[in-house]
Amino acid sequence: MEVASVHKADVAEKGFTVVDDVYSAEEIAAVIAAIEAADTSGTTFRKTGDLFAVRQFLKEFPELQDIIFNIKLKNIIRSLFGENYFVVKSIYFDKPPASNWYVACHQDLTISVKERIETNGYGPWTKKQGQFAVQPPVEILENIITIRLHLDNTNEANGALKVFPGSHLNKIYRPENINRIKEPGEFCNVKKGGIMIMKPLLMHSSGRTQNKERRRVIHIEFSSVSLPEPLQWAEQMFY
Repeated sequence: MEVASVHKADVAEKGFTVVDDVYSAEEIAAVIAAIEAADTSGTTFRKTGDLFAVRQFLKEFPELQDIIFNIKLKNIIRSLFGENYFVVKSIYFDKPPASNWYVACHQDLTISVKERIETNGYGPWTKKQGQFAVQPPVEILENIITIRLHLDNTNEANGALKVFPGSHLNKIYRPENINRIKEPGEFCNVKKGGIMIMKPLLMHSSGRTQNKERRRVIHIEFSSVSLPEPLQWAEQMFY
């Protein structure tokens, strides 16, 4: 089986896959330099001792789009998922050495939208830093692909995701059922310049930092479907 077919099968069956060497050392350095030089006073930036995050990352850093959507990433998306996928959400986050928080086991159950417009099948709603989020019908979540671009080597010691292969096939877990997962799970080690592709319904958690090394990630979500009008994706962008 060719490499693309293996990754496609892993995403379908396990809910995730890891692809190494998508970005060169020079590309990673250029992305990091742009982030470090940014004015962080805007409303989409959040910077504390525990976390540095940027919402709507691709809008805040349009100069990085050609690097992020290099020919390797474009070929991966097209060979695994086809021509119709577009960006619907982008976030950068840095778990710095001083940070030592744990993210409990969960699924990613919300999407970002431009405005709060009550729509049948959509809810509950939240709002963070001016950004509306809502839980959509499960069919929308099943269509989404998340790609995580790793700017650092990431492993169990510095907060790599722990995932439960195949859990995305069970649709949405009720909270009381999350603690009943008996599988040991699997850590997704990703090398600097590599990517992790995952489905939002994949059950996952993130551990505390043990080695004081950074874990910088650009998280981008893609979809191939439109939302029911007048609801709109917050960051719809074609690459």
